[in-house]
Amino acid sequence: MNVTLPLPSQPLEPRPDSPDRAPIVLVSGLSHAYSGRRVLQDVHLRVYPGELFGFLGPNGSGKTTLFRLLSTLVAHQEGELRLFGEDLRASLSSIRRRLGVVFQAPSLDRKLTVQENLRHQGHLYGLRGTGLERRIQEMLERLDIVARAPDRVETLSGGMQRRVELAKGLLHRPEMLILDEPSTGLDPSARRDLWEHLVNLQRGEGVTILVTTHLMDEAERCQRLAILDQGHIVAVETPSSLKRRIGGDIIRMRTPDPAALQRRVLERFGGDATVVEGEVRLERADGHKLLEPLVEAFGDEIEEITLGRPTLEDVFVHLTGHRFRADRAAGTGG
Repeated sequence: MNVTLPLPSQPLEPRPDSPDRAPIVLVSGLSHAYSGRRVLQDVHLRVYPGELFGFLGPNGSGKTTLFRLLSTLVAHQEGELRLFGEDLRASLSSIRRRLGVVFQAPSLDRKLTVQENLRHQGHLYGLRGTGLERRIQEMLERLDIVARAPDRVETLSGGMQRRVELAKGLLHRPEMLILDEPSTGLDPSARRDLWEHLVNLQRGEGVTILVTTHLMDEAERCQRLAILDQGHIVAVETPSSLKRRIGGDIIRMRTPDPAALQRRVLERFGGDATVVEGEVRLERADGHKLLEPLVEAFGDEIEEITLGRPTLEDVFVHLTGHRFRADRAAGTGG
């Protein structure tokens, strides 16, 4: 039997802005379906100016559909959706000018240079002449890609291409930047660089940033999170507040017969022992005190026992009753 006692570090969490202003995003009663299958159901949400806000969920949870609705790629079907205080259906053109969007799939022309990609993006937003060239230079400097400006995009690394995508999305000075799984395909170093740029934008310039992700470490960097599962938002809080919902330690036990061990743990110790995908799981404020009694009572049945502080993965299990799987229910609607 293996006994593991991880001691995870607690990252500093940015403090969310006080919501004393009108929301920049207001979603009320939003539902959406593809081919008769509902992928979002009765979603309610408020995001305030200057927030770094994340949508966390596995594939099939609805977060990609929500991204498409918020970025105006798809018209919403039911409910209310307002950006910058304006109704999306009534003010689509003016709203789009105030948005920056970075897609999960690359949107750069690989045969054009970095500078040419940015110049064409500026033309789409009516930017011309010396004003556009100054803005391009500013973005190149801010994202540290000046030296690559004359290079074709196809010669850049994935991390460099993501920087160009960011420059493209920010070129017209949007008030809100929306990114769908922005670190897809990036190595750990490039991911860290990308998130440093996002945090600097939000803290230094007050840009509101919305990010969809299925990665827990990225979700930890957000000021507030909406956790999605099967088309529903099951919680909207800061990462630390979400973890405080559990309020103690998490004990996990691997055993050949989880149902039998769960029953015996409940009979002996009471509490809220559950079986989650083959593991017996306990949430206890004083979990460390229970380790020795559990091993003494059921050591012959336990193959492995672990104790840890609550993570966002644990929060997801607590809220939904099942594990967080990035590939869960993959299909239309994301």
